[in-house]
Formats: sequence, C-alpha cells, structure tokens
Amino acid sequence: MRTSSALLMAAGIAGGAVAVASAAAALKSWGAVARRARKIAASASLDGQVVLITGGSRGLGLQLAREFAAHGCRIAICARNAAQLEAARADLERRGAAVLAIRCDLTERAQVEQLVGRVTEHFGRIDILVNNAGSIAVGPMESVRVEDFEQAMAIMFWAPVYASLAVIPQMRARRSGRIVNITSIGGKISVPHLVPYSCAKFAAVALSEGMRTELARDGISVTTIVPGLMRTGSHLNAEFKGNHAREYLWFSLSAASPLTAISAERAARDIVQATRWGLPERVLSVPANLAARLHGLLPELTIPVMTLVNQYLLPSGSDPSRRKGREAERELDSRLLRVVNTLGRSAAQDLNQTPVTA
Repeated sequence: MRTSSALLMAAGIAGGAVAVASAAAALKSWGAVARRARKIAASASLDGQVVLITGGSRGLGLQLAREFAAHGCRIAICARNAAQLEAARADLERRGAAVLAIRCDLTERAQVEQLVGRVTEHFGRIDILVNNAGSIAVGPMESVRVEDFEQAMAIMFWAPVYASLAVIPQMRARRSGRIVNITSIGGKISVPHLVPYSCAKFAAVALSEGMRTELARDGISVTTIVPGLMRTGSHLNAEFKGNHAREYLWFSLSAASPLTAISAERAARDIVQATRWGLPERVLSVPANLAARLHGLLPELTIPVMTLVNQYLLPSGSDPSRRKGREAERELDSRLLRVVNTLGRSAAQDLNQTPVTA
C-alpha cells in the first residue's frame, strides 16, 4: 500500500510538472506568436515609405498616388506627357504629399534605369514599386497588326521587367521591399477585341507570380493585382481600331457602368491594403472574381462564353488606324451616350484624363 501510494504521489508530481512545463511552453509559444504579430503589424505600416508609381499622372495611377500619400508615403510618379505629369504633381502637393514627378518613356530601358536612379538619389531609397503603366487598344482581329502586339508588350510587359530589375538590387541589399504589378482580368481570360492587351497582361501575370516565388527568400514581397473593369476615365485615352465608334460604344459603356466596373477609389484602397499585407494576389470586383474562378475550374466553359461575347460584338471593320476614345465620342455625337456615361465622365475629370468635350 505504501509503495502504491508513493507511486501515485510520484505520478501526480510528475504529471503536475509536465502540466507546468506544457503551460510554460505554450506561454512561450504564444509570446513568440504575439511578437511575430507585432512585427508583421509594424511592417504593414506604410508611413514614411517611398513609393514609385509608373503611369502615375492620371487614372488609376493618380488615384493610387493619392491613396499611398494618405498613408504617409512619399511619392514618385512618372509619365510621358509633361503637362499631365505637372497637373498630377500639383494635385498631390495640394493634398500635402511629398512628391517627385519625372518624365519617362518606360519602353526605353535606359530611361527606366535613370528614373530609378533619380528617385533613389532624391528620397534615399525605393520601398515600393508599383508597375501600373498601361495602354488599351480595342479592335477585332481583322484590324490587328504585328505592331499592336509589340506596343502592348513594350508598355505592359517589358516596362515592368525594366523597372523591377532596376529596383531589386537595392531591395535585396536591404532584405525588404515590395513590388506591386497591376495586371488585369485580361491576364487570366483572353477577352475578344482585346487580344494584344490580353497577351501582354498574361505575360505580366507570369512575371509577377514568378518573381514572388523567387524573391521571397530575399525579403521582397511581390503582389499581383488583377482588376476587372474600373471607372478611371481611361475610355477617353484608350485607342480604337476597326469601326472606331462602335468599338468605343461598347467599351466606354462597360467601363463606366456601376454594374460592371468599380470606382477608382475603391480599387486604389484595395490595392494599397493588399500592398500593406503583402498578399500574393488580389482580384478586384465581383465579376472579375467570378470570371477568374470559373475559368480556373472550367476553362472548357469560359471559352465558349467568350466566343458568344465575340458574336455579340461582331467583327466591326478592318481599319487598322487608331483613334482616341475622345475622338470616337465626338464621331458618335450622342447626347444619350453622354448621359449614360456620366460616371465615366466624372471619373475622367477627377483623374486628370483628357477633358471630356461638352
């Protein structure tokens, strides 16, 4: 009996010791988790970060600059159009931002490298690169030429390659940095009448996903942004081929409708949040999310759907010449279109796009 009692007492003491040790280990583990959480929260703060936004003089790029500035970031923007660049700089400074505006042709590698050098010299470093610059040419395959593919790839694939390769060395040296690539749902599903655009965006998605997997070990976060349609006023500066007026009609209505497009403000907020937390990918808008998921699960279904969309659009001419959206709108001269496009016109005026004609 004494032996049994002694064994029971020893077992109880041992059990208690194990429980205490387990509790101590759990507390230590939770402490480590808490410290890790605080570290992540601290790194998620964007205050004081230097952000370089390509194509930052108008549209989504300008709204992103405003949003990053509201989070305490110092801003560098670039664009080709000097007048729009100056207007964007003044807009951001009125909002209290520290901003550097540099004219740059992103399709020229030497100019991109000089851009990165000037921003780094001015601010001391680049913490966040947002590859945002892009262009849209809308038209059926009958109107498409090899040059259309070359131009799309130059601005939406090669420009992000040049900019990323130029900033990666300094980010790698610091073992910190963020690269954000603005792609498109057109980089997940090839859209009729936007084939060169979709090809370039598919390449941009591959670039972004590949960089994330390889740069993570260097402390560099890469986020792929996949927007659907957005009300940025881009329909005025998009270029149209084939039947210019008809192509402009369907595109501008789709890009302005609240049923199909989200506001630039909402898109910018979502992009900045994804940047803060270093998300691997963020698809913007409900229609874009549904389309991306459906295509991922059932590509054999989405391709016939896109074929039906193309049947609705119909081939609308083989004219290979390009015409700006604002020119096509004047050709239509439709009061009804102007009324329906009220949201698009408002976005164009707010985001430094070419002024809408009365």
